[in-house]
Amino acid sequence: MDERTAEFYLEQLEYNYTFLGQNRIPIDNIAPIDKGTSSHLSFCSSDKREDIEAILNSNSGIILCKKNIVDVIRQKNKFISSNSSLPKLFVFVDNPRLVFIKIARLMKDHKDNRKGVSKHAIIADSAKIGRDCYLGDLAIVGEGCIVGDNTIIDSRIVLKNSIVGNNCTLQSGSIVGEDGFAFERDNNMNLEKFPHYGKVIIKNNIEIFANCSIARGSLTNTVIEEGTKIDALCHIAHNVHIGKNTQITAGVVVGGSTIIGNNCWLGLNSTIKHKIKIGDDVIVGSGSSVIQNVEDKDIVAGNPAKSIKHKINISDDKLFLMGGQSNENRNEEHRQTFQKKDYSIKLKGLTYLYILIGTLLTTA
Repeated sequence: MDERTAEFYLEQLEYNYTFLGQNRIPIDNIAPIDKGTSSHLSFCSSDKREDIEAILNSNSGIILCKKNIVDVIRQKNKFISSNSSLPKLFVFVDNPRLVFIKIARLMKDHKDNRKGVSKHAIIADSAKIGRDCYLGDLAIVGEGCIVGDNTIIDSRIVLKNSIVGNNCTLQSGSIVGEDGFAFERDNNMNLEKFPHYGKVIIKNNIEIFANCSIARGSLTNTVIEEGTKIDALCHIAHNVHIGKNTQITAGVVVGGSTIIGNNCWLGLNSTIKHKIKIGDDVIVGSGSSVIQNVEDKDIVAGNPAKSIKHKINISDDKLFLMGGQSNENRNEEHRQTFQKKDYSIKLKGLTYLYILIGTLLTTA
């Protein structure tokens, strides 16, 4: 089997797929659907009419598409292929974007293989560094810090009072483990700083992007569970606990002692009040201010943030990509909602979709 074909990569990944077209086209590179050529792999995760037209008119030789449009593509492609000499292969899968990512990794070997310690890095005598790690220029690993195996601590990172797990990446400029912001006034209104004795615990397979600030705990630890990703310019305050596989996009501020569940999505520049709890599979719209607890699988937006999950019309695949919510649960919630109350979704939905538009764009 040619190692550059779609079939070769899909067999490695063990995904279910359906082919339409010439399945022996070699893949030389990846490209956006509107910029590809005959040997490029592209994808489209939409089933909208205009996107189907973009798929059919693309010059990319191999295109990953959603399974539910196979009949539409088959019917329309008969006419297009009869008027074009370009070889083309349509590959129908459940999640084209995910399969594209997986194939791109196999093709390009995106894994960051940097290892070693820069001569300009500073490591405290009591710090422990695992195997096959990388420490960049001016990285500082403070007293008592622990860094796990295969972890990248990039340039100008400051680690204090922290334990970092295996296979993590901390991008340049982040500061992890400084004291949090907590004061008490005395009788003369002077501010007395609350003591901080906790750590920052960063579990395995976590990525922290550039210029973030993560504060150590005061009397307990600040904890980030396995698989979570934190975008640039975020602030995580002291004693915060963030669950597994949660995505925190750029500019988010999380107040102290807040608990955030698993598989959540926090939209751009949202603010989470201190001492509240956000459940699992929650989506927070861009620019929202969350000031009260949020239940599992809810979608909130606005200032102050309120639940909008029954008032919007967003495709289940978008919700799944952001919050990990299952299509089956979403469909059942919609059925129950319509039985209880007749929402004017088309009218109200425009307002709430406008609130969430920044959040949706970050999945592109």
